[in-house]
Amino acid sequence: MQSLTSIVHPLTVLAQAEPAVASPASGVATMGWLLIALPLLGALLLLVGGRRTNGFGPALATGLSWASFGVGAAIFVEMVGRDDASRAQQLTLYSWLPVGPLQLDAGMLLDQLSISFVLLITFVGSLIHVYSLGYMSDDPDKRRFFAYLNLFIAAMLTLVLADNYLVLYVGWEGVGLASYLLIGFWNWNPPYASAANKAFIANRVGDYGLGLAIMAMFATFGTVTFAGVAADPSKASAGTLTIIGLLLLLAACGKSAQFPLQSWLGDAMAGPTPVSALIHAATMVTAGVYLVVRSHPIYDLAPNAQLAVAVVGGITLTMGAIIGCAKDDIKKALAASTISQIGYMMLAAGLGPIGYAYAIFHLLTHGFFKAGLFLGAGSVMHAMNDRVDMRTFGGLSGKMKITWATFLCGWLAIIGFPLLSGFWSKDKIIESAFVGEGWRPWVFGLTTLLVAGLTAFYMSRLFFMTFHGKRRWLEDDHPHEAPSTMTVPMVILAIGSVGLGALLNFGGFTGWLAPATGGPVEHGEPILSVPVIMILTMVLLVLGVALAWARYWRADVAPVPHPSFARTVAANDFFQDEVNYGAIVLPGRALIEALNFTDGHGIDGSVRGLAGGIGDLSNFVRRVQNGFVRSYALTMLLGVVVVLGALWVVQ
Repeated sequence: MQSLTSIVHPLTVLAQAEPAVASPASGVATMGWLLIALPLLGALLLLVGGRRTNGFGPALATGLSWASFGVGAAIFVEMVGRDDASRAQQLTLYSWLPVGPLQLDAGMLLDQLSISFVLLITFVGSLIHVYSLGYMSDDPDKRRFFAYLNLFIAAMLTLVLADNYLVLYVGWEGVGLASYLLIGFWNWNPPYASAANKAFIANRVGDYGLGLAIMAMFATFGTVTFAGVAADPSKASAGTLTIIGLLLLLAACGKSAQFPLQSWLGDAMAGPTPVSALIHAATMVTAGVYLVVRSHPIYDLAPNAQLAVAVVGGITLTMGAIIGCAKDDIKKALAASTISQIGYMMLAAGLGPIGYAYAIFHLLTHGFFKAGLFLGAGSVMHAMNDRVDMRTFGGLSGKMKITWATFLCGWLAIIGFPLLSGFWSKDKIIESAFVGEGWRPWVFGLTTLLVAGLTAFYMSRLFFMTFHGKRRWLEDDHPHEAPSTMTVPMVILAIGSVGLGALLNFGGFTGWLAPATGGPVEHGEPILSVPVIMILTMVLLVLGVALAWARYWRADVAPVPHPSFARTVAANDFFQDEVNYGAIVLPGRALIEALNFTDGHGIDGSVRGLAGGIGDLSNFVRRVQNGFVRSYALTMLLGVVVVLGALWVVQ
């Protein structure tokens, strides 16, 4: 339990904690392999069983996901009962790659960081399974949908439970595959198929970074295990560590939709709404934050790479917030919010030891309120004939009281309303950003502070446009509350949105997590006092809500937005697709065409020219060697004449 001082002043230094060394798994932890095996079994049974599993498949997948949560909860309870030094446990499954110097086991690392993700993934993921029972009840392919959900859960658990970067890479690619299958689930719709391809390709760009980073680690440390890299990262030069850190950052940008690879996330809303909740809250986009925090031994010795993480996070959280102010599509507005909130986490991770635990703290609270918001958006779509344009909503609070109440909790949590989850987690990142010397605390601190105001505005805009103001429904709209299979998960997530932040704060979560993140270190005070930062944050929150209230509740909402240059830029995601096309696609095509020309006319041309020359020579020789005696006699005569002529010239 944290002291009163640490509650009032969240930047108070905790006691120095040495990073824990994992001990061999014992007790319940020896059953850790079931965490992955259970949802993987569900995916296998539903995919192989085919239509024979249509009747019981969705319920089976949901039950296996809850069973995985049960195993994770049991491991967590046992872990809490241990002391800090023995909480991290290593579970070796089998010898995977015994090849020369690469002696690598398939193993699992059960420590404070991984178990935090396990509980988030399995609990929120299982709630999304339950929600999907109602949301996808009429879909003829729901069995396949639930198989993909189980596959997603299994892949994400593989990612966070791996004890080395290569097994992590397997989970990393598995999440990418599952996201492609889920985003493009309704792939008979060309835009949906295109969105799935876009997400897949953007992630592949980041995956190259992770693959190259793993190769560089093996070349540098002779191992790719977390323990091996953390044992003595100083054996690598600062330049090598910086390169590895930047490659890991590239991987994180792809998976967590950070600048400049963030444009795929808005289009990923093409998939069914439960997929949006799964991708944005419990899995996938949080993987990049996990990768950076898990790789803290590298970043702690590579300050330039660490600074790059913070800069990318700062740019992304600002862009995401501005984009969210211009989106009328309820799901894309929430997607922009996710981009911004993950930016907060990346910035915190880029602050170093002071921010690692706060990044994970906000990641956990965000998982609850963002999942609740997405499921609430799905409930609204369910009631409004699958429309997503908030300009055709309004006044839904009276028709959808449960959805309104749960969405209210998520809205208040994400804007940082006092005592709700976001207040405890996001505000600590803001306070941490003001710690340091030189330009960094001013740039990072003010950025996080101003974006908090923007968050209050665009999320209030979304809430007011959807549930309040005048009704702007279409003639065929008959809003109604969703079935209990959808509302019960929303209520549970709303409870977490309200109380999880306080529970983690008063429960000493950051101190409990410290051994897995390298332990807290001493640091200076914020350049602005904590009370001043809190007051400024609250002032901006009130201003953001008030402005949104005046424009989108009190005033009439126009059926078509007023055109402006700023809105056009924000609504089109800062033209990131066009920028990527010009900066990556066109130069890439030009390079490929140049290589094709060089290959065709240079390499292949020289080979074909040599072959042609030999062929011409052989044709000439073939004509000379024709088998006729008269030809050979004439040749001999010409030879004699040439020899005699040469002798005559010489004499």
